[in-house]
Amino acid sequence: MIQAEQRIAEGILFTDFYQLTMAQLYYRYGLHEKHVQFDHFFRDYPDYGAHKAGYCVSAGLEWLLDWMREAHFTTDDIEYLRGQTGRSGQRLFEDDFLAWLRANGDFNGITMHAIPEGRVVHPNVPLTVIQGPMVMAQVLETALLNIINYQTLIATKAARMRQIGRGQLLLEFGVRRGQSTGANAGARAALIGGADYTSNVGISRVLGFPPKGTHAHSMVQVFMALGMGELEAFRAYADVYPSDTLLLVDTIDTLESGIPNAITVFEELRRKGYEPVGIRLDSGDLAYLSIQAAKMLDEAGFPNTTIVLSNNLDELVIWQILTQIREEAPRWGVDPDRLIGRLAYGVGTRLITSWGEPALGGVYKLVAVCDNDRWIPAIKISESADKTPNPGHKRVWRVYDQRGRATADLLSIDSEDPRQEEQLVLRHPSDHTKCRTLRRDEISDIEPLLVEVLHEGKLVYDLPSIEEMRARREEDVARLDPGVTRLINPHIYHVSLTEKLWQIKQDLIRSFLGADPA
Repeated sequence: MIQAEQRIAEGILFTDFYQLTMAQLYYRYGLHEKHVQFDHFFRDYPDYGAHKAGYCVSAGLEWLLDWMREAHFTTDDIEYLRGQTGRSGQRLFEDDFLAWLRANGDFNGITMHAIPEGRVVHPNVPLTVIQGPMVMAQVLETALLNIINYQTLIATKAARMRQIGRGQLLLEFGVRRGQSTGANAGARAALIGGADYTSNVGISRVLGFPPKGTHAHSMVQVFMALGMGELEAFRAYADVYPSDTLLLVDTIDTLESGIPNAITVFEELRRKGYEPVGIRLDSGDLAYLSIQAAKMLDEAGFPNTTIVLSNNLDELVIWQILTQIREEAPRWGVDPDRLIGRLAYGVGTRLITSWGEPALGGVYKLVAVCDNDRWIPAIKISESADKTPNPGHKRVWRVYDQRGRATADLLSIDSEDPRQEEQLVLRHPSDHTKCRTLRRDEISDIEPLLVEVLHEGKLVYDLPSIEEMRARREEDVARLDPGVTRLINPHIYHVSLTEKLWQIKQDLIRSFLGADPA
């Protein structure tokens, strides 16, 4: 795809066709400039099959804002739409609508509130809230869901890997396995979620991180094919990168060839005044090989070298490796805690593709319409009560218990401030039998989560650095109960409605179903 075509494909036309057909309908009925509110939220945590997330990490907002700043309907876009026809052969889009779209087809009228990137987020809680003219608020849906859903999915996976890996060095190696240039977004999200570095050079440059990597088996294979062997390959790498020597040791035989040859090169490096970084294991029983590698390196006088593990790692595999190390290392005279402390992880396919759960179920739902300066709640009735959105112009709060742990996310109507209440009644969003009450002395803090990001198209928010997003993620995860963060069958975190919002929702449901509000 040439550059001009890529700009078209990734510009304002990066949207679903039905957004545009609806836009003309709104224009024809005089609704195009009616202000509305859409909430973007996801309905459930990623379920990877053998394990499931108990929290997510928000990511993607800055890239969405970048897209919104540049996206608008150009003359060429309008001419393309002018040529679209229906089944009868007649044009789908009329000249008056297209003229209006050309003049007004940008996001300058949009106001956005959002939960900042790096924050822990939960189902049915709005990650982004969009207010603005009906047409452009509608057109925004596709790009918003595409950008934020994917990055949130990958940031969540990375956060779980970092948590299970006990905070050890985590390297993102997925650019070769990602879905086209989506690997750039995935690498960014991985850095927010917990990866320390990425091997992706381009995105590392953009984000201000040094790229990290080692070498491939092919380097060793070339030397072998030319009759020089693995040892000479390792020597060559150490000669070119003496301060950064980290050797992939499983091309031939990890224990009989790779590690002994690496140790030979490490000893030669030390005589020259350099200390090696370590080795990488990319195949076989990684737990067993880690133990044997640690034993061999320790005996050779290299107790502080790093052992990088790679090859289809995810949070479950890392957990299994660590469990096996704790059980087996003492038998070989290796301290398991010390070994775990020198491990690092190179994660690729299973992170960049969110292996086991390829999409976040994020949705974009109309929840309110502004009429005569008054926000009127709107609702979509679903056969499944869990899929009925929470209506109206709302605020989002995080409630912390006496221990300082996050105990619930609370949705309220816009005029409410639960910080002023002596006690909070927390209603389940869909199950009328589930309700709990918290006294003020049971609460250490109540924090508003949504911040204003755009005001009528103008950025009014200082975008945080990735380091700041990481710090916030670490703080949020640390304030979750251990049951919520556990790898398998996590405890359900409470997302609740205030009594007033619950009542509005129930009244709307009864009204739309033909019953008088109670």
